[in-house]
Amino acid sequence: MLKIGSLSLKSNLILSPMAGISDLPFRALNRRFGAELAFVEMINARSASYKNKKTRQMLKSTAQDQPLGVQLLGCEPKFISQALEALQGCSFDILDFNAACPAKKVVRRGEGAALLREPKKLKQILRLVVKNSSLPVTVKIRIGWDRDSINAREVALHAQDSGVSGIFIHGRTKLQGYSGGVDYQAIRKVKESLEVPVIASGNILSAELAARMLGETGCDGLAVARGALGNPWIFREIAARLEGDGLPGAPDKKEIAQVMAGHLKECVDFYGERVGVVIFRKFFAWYTRGFRKVRPLRERSSRARTQGEMLSIIRQGCGSPND
Repeated sequence: MLKIGSLSLKSNLILSPMAGISDLPFRALNRRFGAELAFVEMINARSASYKNKKTRQMLKSTAQDQPLGVQLLGCEPKFISQALEALQGCSFDILDFNAACPAKKVVRRGEGAALLREPKKLKQILRLVVKNSSLPVTVKIRIGWDRDSINAREVALHAQDSGVSGIFIHGRTKLQGYSGGVDYQAIRKVKESLEVPVIASGNILSAELAARMLGETGCDGLAVARGALGNPWIFREIAARLEGDGLPGAPDKKEIAQVMAGHLKECVDFYGERVGVVIFRKFFAWYTRGFRKVRPLRERSSRARTQGEMLSIIRQGCGSPND
């Protein structure tokens, strides 16, 4: 059981928001394998306040897509307030504020990980969000800007004082991005200093690494991101490892083909065939990691235009989903 404010979860395994990835079909797929809480893609406060078409598409959900979180990115109180107003009609269960994104274009605007260098400004923003949100509010941070400025504990304490209900922490610095080792001890120091739940992320690419994260940090939950790309089975595997049931066998090609075909269908149903197939192309590459002699099929998949073409390529790479 994981409790974040008024939100009670049976599982402490969470699907992180990923830009260009975390759409409704992707969330639905990972929920079936054990991701109880999922997030829509990170939403820019300016875009949300303008209610543009792309943002409306990103916010689409269903009654089955629950519990659901939204992650907001911004640094300007005016647009953050407007975004909170615009989001009020949406069926979310939790609101996360992003102070962790290391992307250059984000940091240049003073958003995301740039706020790690201004803990007091971040605290003021979080107070604004908490005051104007009816949902439990969390914040996503990193351990610091670089190795010479590890300040996650300070940032997290400021965030807790602002009234947030939980902290998501990525165990790398801004300058590391998504490479290099995770600092488990920095996460542990944050966990030991706070009263609110701490959910850790970073390098959770297998059940063993998930168990290591929990064991070395003492955190309350895990947020899985890149580990779920082409691998929804990771949630099933982590749950089995943590419950001491032993790891289930790796999926065979027949199961992989079935999941790929189902994911492709959901993409087509959600976006329409032309866009859905294009969006699925990147997932084909992730699903087939480690396959032998797959390069020609990946090249073909990158040019596929119809659902039938993509299904044919899946069959050639994995066998028929219906065998």
